[in-house]
Amino acid sequence: MSAAPLMSVRWTDHVTGRRGYLVVDRLVRGVASGGLRMREGCTEAEVAGLARGMTMKEALHYDETARYVPLGGAKGGVDCDPRSPEAYGVLVRYLRAMRPYVERFWTTGEDLGLSQDVVDRAVAEAGLVSSVQAVYPLLDDEAAARKRLADAFAVRVDGMGLDALVGGLGVAESVLVALDRAGRERSGTRVAVQGLGTMGGATARFLARAGLLVVAVADVRGTIVNPGGLDIEALLAARDAHGTVDRAVLRPGDREEPGDAWLAADAEVLVPAAVSYAIGAGNQGRITARWIAEAANMPVLPDAEEALTARGVTVLPDVVVNSCTNAWWWWTLFGDIEADADQAFDRVRGAMRALVGGTLDRAEADGTSPRAAAHALVAERLPVIAERYGWY
Repeated sequence: MSAAPLMSVRWTDHVTGRRGYLVVDRLVRGVASGGLRMREGCTEAEVAGLARGMTMKEALHYDETARYVPLGGAKGGVDCDPRSPEAYGVLVRYLRAMRPYVERFWTTGEDLGLSQDVVDRAVAEAGLVSSVQAVYPLLDDEAAARKRLADAFAVRVDGMGLDALVGGLGVAESVLVALDRAGRERSGTRVAVQGLGTMGGATARFLARAGLLVVAVADVRGTIVNPGGLDIEALLAARDAHGTVDRAVLRPGDREEPGDAWLAADAEVLVPAAVSYAIGAGNQGRITARWIAEAANMPVLPDAEEALTARGVTVLPDVVVNSCTNAWWWWTLFGDIEADADQAFDRVRGAMRALVGGTLDRAEADGTSPRAAAHALVAERLPVIAERYGWY
C-alpha cells in the first residue's frame, strides 16, 4: 500500500472560514468507506492517516466467502468544535460541497464528534439520499438492503441502539481475547476508559458485563475514579449527546480527578476511546497498564508505542480493535446478517476472536508488535483483493 493517498480534497466554508477535508486512500469497485469526524484542530494529515486506517480495516475483514465485499478506505474531517452553535451549519455546507463524492464513491457515517442521527439529518438537508448511497449500485437488492439496515438501526438493546453497541463489543472482545491468551482471569481485572461516547460507552458496558472492573472513566470534565468499580450503567444513563456524564449520579465511593488521570489509573487494561494522539512520548511513562486497546483512531503515537512495547505493554492496534462498527454496516447491508442483535453480536464476537487471535499469532511468529502483524496481514490481502476486483 503506497504512502500517498489516491485523492485529497480541501474545503473552506464561505460563511465561517472553517476548513474541511476528504481523503480517499483507496477505491475497491469504485467505492471507499470511512466516517466523518468533527473536532477543533482536525488536520488534513490526521484525516489522511484515518483514511489509510480504513483501507486496512476493510482489508482485514476480507472474507472471500461472504456477501460483504471490502471497500476502499476514506475519511472526512471538519476543523470545528461539534458543540459550537455554528457546527451544524458548517456540517451541512461541508456535505453540500462534498455531495458529488458522497453520491458516487465515498460512503460515510458517524465518527468523533458526530452521531449518526446528526449525520443523517445533515445529509438529508444537503440534498443527499443517504450517507452510504455510493454503495447502492453494488447491492443485489437495494430496496431490501436499505430496509434491512434501517431496521437494524431501529434495534435497541437495554436502552442503547444496536449501531452504538457493535463497535464497543468488538473492542471488548479484543480485550477478552488478549486476556484469555495470557491466562488472565477476567474477574478482578481493572479497566480505565478515556471517553464515554459511542465507542467508549459500549466498550465499558461489555467489559463490565464480562466481569471486569471499570475503575476509571474520563470525559471532557475530568476523570471519574472508583477502585472498587464504577456503576457503568448509571454513568451511561447520565451521559449527554457528547458523552459527558452528569456528576449528580456519582456515588459516595466515586471521586473526581483531573482529565488526564485515566493515563495513570491503577488498571491492567487501558482503553483510549476518544481523541487521536492521546498518548505520546511525554506521557506514556505514566501508564502502568499491561494492555492498551485502541478504541479510538490513532490514539498512541509511534514513539510512545515503541517505548511502551519495550517495557512490556501490549498495544492492540486500532485497525483491528475498533473495526467492527464499519464491518457491521456492511455485513447488514450486504445481507450476511439480518437486523437482529443476537446475529450481530455473534458475528462481531466470532470475527474479532479470529482477527485478534490471528494478529497476535502473527506477531508472535514474526517477533513483531501486533500493529506490525496487522500491517503484514493487510499487505498480503490487498493484492488478493486487487486481483479479484481491480485497483480502483
